[in-house]
Amino acid sequence: MLFNDVIGLPHIKNHLTTTADRNRIPHAQLFTGKPGSGALPMAIAYAQYILCKNTGGENDNEEATSCNMKFRSFSHPDLHFAFPVAANEKIKKNPVSSHFLDEWRNFLKSNPYGSLYDWYQALGVENKQGQISVHEAQDIVKSLSLKAYEGGFKVMIIWMAEKMNIAASNKLLKLIEEPPSNTVFILVAEDEENIIQTIRSRCQSLHFPPLTEADISSALVEREKCDDALAKKIAHQANGDYTKALHILKKDSSDEQFEAWFISWVRSAFKAKGNKSTVLELVAWSEEVAALNRETQKSFLLYCIDFFRQSLLMNYKAKDLVYLEPSSEKFKLENFAPFVHGSNIMDITEALEKAIYHIERNGNAKIILTDLSIKLTRFLHKKAA
Repeated sequence: MLFNDVIGLPHIKNHLTTTADRNRIPHAQLFTGKPGSGALPMAIAYAQYILCKNTGGENDNEEATSCNMKFRSFSHPDLHFAFPVAANEKIKKNPVSSHFLDEWRNFLKSNPYGSLYDWYQALGVENKQGQISVHEAQDIVKSLSLKAYEGGFKVMIIWMAEKMNIAASNKLLKLIEEPPSNTVFILVAEDEENIIQTIRSRCQSLHFPPLTEADISSALVEREKCDDALAKKIAHQANGDYTKALHILKKDSSDEQFEAWFISWVRSAFKAKGNKSTVLELVAWSEEVAALNRETQKSFLLYCIDFFRQSLLMNYKAKDLVYLEPSSEKFKLENFAPFVHGSNIMDITEALEKAIYHIERNGNAKIILTDLSIKLTRFLHKKAA
């Protein structure tokens, strides 16, 4: 993957190529960006720039051309990957990234901008909490202890580095601080706060902004042969996330189902005041969502947070910042927006974030969602200050 294949972000590309050209490559770097911002594709392009010592153009020598060919299949011997995994039908015990390299390469070929949820779906482990375990850390130590196959650099890309558990983090701490000669670590994360401080402090951080609407629109037109007007509309709805833009374009997004659940939920919560029988509807709703796999539950609750924030912006007349467009004809965002305001948005957001936290830690989803629903009945009726 070349820098030309990475959407937008010219300032980051310039920074990375400049440091590589000047032979000032940090031994450990942390790329942090929201889903769909391109942190993983940029890490791969940077690794190719370092290992192949070229731009991928027509004037590259034979050695560089051979190197580029290996990168097209993500099989360069000095490019190493680590990523969250979980046991599935194929691997029953102590899963590590090397067990799933075929699935990983196919995933990168199909959509290098794919999300963690997309990756879990590809593995068939949506109902499990993927992680980078101490067994993975042992594999990393072992693979990086060997000399570079082609005599140059070795690059280790750790995707979703915040999924490293404490044992794995401690195992890798010394290696990241003092790696073998010509070894480069690139940690890719969405939330750097979930990486232990001792590792963060040893990495040079690079923060990725969301992609611009113009960049997403251009990519959809050029890569997906999308109509220009539709591309601009999708780019606005994607909110800087190219993965989301692709899902909207291909109409395989879960947002339509999420929207239906959200509307049903808030309507029942709103009616519950003074109507005890409606509580049964909330319990039934909680049971329905609790029956889903945990990754879908978490994705839905994140969608809810986003929906409430968009409603708040609509309420405070910041329409230029509102990208959410409900597809239901019977639900108007402008009618719902007045019920989300400065007096309840913090309570609502905190309750949703706590629910995500407890679901991540394998709490009883039915109890968590029922408790959340009852709280929402109070928050929605809270008067604006």
